[in-house]
Amino acid sequence: MEAGESNSDSARRVISKDSSWCSQFRNASNPWMARYIYALIFLVSNLLAWAARDYGRGALTEMKRLKGCNGGKDCLDAEGVLRVSLGCFIFYIIMFLSTARTSKQNNVRDTWHSGWWSVKIALWVVTTVIPFLLPSEFIQIYGEVAHFGAGVFLLIQLISIISFITWLDECCESEKYPASCQIHVMLFATTAYVVCLVGIILMYIWYAPKPSCLLNIFFITWTLVLLQLMTSVSLHPKVDARILTPGLMGLYVVFLCWCAIRSEPAGENCIRKSDSANKTDWLSIISFVVGILAIVIATFSTGIDSKCFQIRKNETPPAEDEGDDDVRVPYGYGFFHFVFATGAMYFAMLLIGWNSHHPMRKLTIDVGWTSTWVRIVNEWLAVCVYLWKLIAPIIWNSRHTGSS
Repeated sequence: MEAGESNSDSARRVISKDSSWCSQFRNASNPWMARYIYALIFLVSNLLAWAARDYGRGALTEMKRLKGCNGGKDCLDAEGVLRVSLGCFIFYIIMFLSTARTSKQNNVRDTWHSGWWSVKIALWVVTTVIPFLLPSEFIQIYGEVAHFGAGVFLLIQLISIISFITWLDECCESEKYPASCQIHVMLFATTAYVVCLVGIILMYIWYAPKPSCLLNIFFITWTLVLLQLMTSVSLHPKVDARILTPGLMGLYVVFLCWCAIRSEPAGENCIRKSDSANKTDWLSIISFVVGILAIVIATFSTGIDSKCFQIRKNETPPAEDEGDDDVRVPYGYGFFHFVFATGAMYFAMLLIGWNSHHPMRKLTIDVGWTSTWVRIVNEWLAVCVYLWKLIAPIIWNSRHTGSS
């Protein structure tokens, strides 16, 4: 009898736990878990945009029923990507406007951000369908605006990456275990510089095999110059930014240069194996999947890093005996959704090569001369922002000293 009661109590606890979880899913879930659901929605939107671009013609008969599609032809290829992107953008802008400046948990806006998933999924479906009812002229206007929004996303991501590198350097240089940290810093910095030099050498071999490849030679050589410039400024006695940060920034800059050259259209004589690039093989599929996941991961990681944009940081930790109603939110909800909204514009630009009139091959991302120059300008901007973060305190202190 006691065993039967024990089993019954256990079953009731399981049912109670399940019902509690379902209640949280409907109403107030964990804000940390909510991030992954938003990222999943973003991933599905990416896949829908890709399907509209590469396989939209298979759904032509269904699209004929939508008034904004003009018989289906205006919902295919690049315009189909822009329509899906617009729907994703509208969804996250609504979330941004409804959750901005949320500071405390367990209030209405916190509950809306972390729960009510059935309502928000229905909202996402509606916002995804609405752009397919709009005229083509409106979508083209959105495509022009999306260039600016994607640029904002790249700038936010850049500042977030530089802040992370600075934070990592400060952690390694902290007073805890200074001796072992110095060894790790030197090891990481040396590895970073070796990888940078190896990457530059390989880019010369792969993407500048002939003296006539002047543009690629310029890109790679200028990247080497920028790497040397960052190192020299960082190690200057007045700056004293140590050796780890320029090494990590060098990795990021070399990576951007590689992405820029890889974005050049297939068939260029300065890119080896360009003939095989015209064929869709397993390597193309893997590259495409990795590219899609990279977009989602980059947007996700940037969205939770709102602290790098705070001008004034609260140094006083919250009291231990604060009530549940006074618990601060773990990250900026409004900033999180704003990053995803600009990320919706960014993935649209990647899928159409930053040019709505440029045809894209299947299973390709960010290919075209426009994409190449966007990457290169992003690389140069990254170096400028990094150097400004090093020099700005010195300029500010000198002006402050001179005025006093």
